[in-house]
Amino acid sequence: MTTNSGSTLPQSIDATLKLLKTGGYVGDRALATVLFLALKLGRPLFLEGEAGVGKTEIAKVLAATLGRKLIRLQCYEGLDVSSAVYEWNYAGQMMAIRLAEAESADVGIDRKRIEEDVFSERFLVKRPLLLALEPDVAGVPVLLIDELDRTDEAFEAYLLELLSDFQVTVPELGLIKASHPPIVIITSNRTREIHDALKRRCLYHWLDYPSAERELAIVRAKAPGIGKRLASELVAFVQAIRKEDLFKVPGVAETLDWASALAELDAVALDPTEVSDTLGVLLKYQDDIAKVQGGRVAELIQEARAAARST
Repeated sequence: MTTNSGSTLPQSIDATLKLLKTGGYVGDRALATVLFLALKLGRPLFLEGEAGVGKTEIAKVLAATLGRKLIRLQCYEGLDVSSAVYEWNYAGQMMAIRLAEAESADVGIDRKRIEEDVFSERFLVKRPLLLALEPDVAGVPVLLIDELDRTDEAFEAYLLELLSDFQVTVPELGLIKASHPPIVIITSNRTREIHDALKRRCLYHWLDYPSAERELAIVRAKAPGIGKRLASELVAFVQAIRKEDLFKVPGVAETLDWASALAELDAVALDPTEVSDTLGVLLKYQDDIAKVQGGRVAELIQEARAAARST
């Protein structure tokens, strides 16, 4: 199966797993299954989970391995149509109006012609959602709508038209519809619930923290420079610390950052002093750091060493 003239999409769950692996993403079969179905059915994929578990990376890997353009809409509070869909180049329009008025001084102003000119596509500033509807010789783009939960419900409602029919309305130009729908990945950290009406238009997958085995595979793939012992102990430590009563447990992104930091310190195994000194790489709140400082760090290191030896 292809979308437009681009690369062939994976034809099976195994091929989807291979696609993710090719892009350096260590996924499981459940993720590969829902991703395969989303591509096969042409449905948006809604990924929900804690921050740092790899939701955004899926869209990046998909675009890279399929050779498609990645169009990212980073959501935030107050996001509106002018930032997400389109706006007019008002400075350019004003300049065009003044030039037209100067040129028409002797023959009279053709207001209808000026209006048609200034509201033509050359003055239209296309934002991510509109760009995603445009054809591309490489194939339809991957549209990443990242952290949708950060927006308000009004913008969420606006997305319904796009996700239903892959079209938007620009009043001055009319309806703009995609000839081929983009590949859509939506992520949410679940800081608020997304409305059922939007979820119904998507396939859904909860992305959880990885198992120790999969996290170790991720560390070895993304941080190949660290030694086998350090990788095993580091992952076991992170797995253990996630069971602590913390305000924000570390995600995979923090695990990889910590692996890089310890590698820069030439660590070959977990050392209590180095772990204490680098906890700010792994944990992002002082209260969380304080909870595991001192004796608790030593206990967690011992647990991690024991767990690493048993693998």
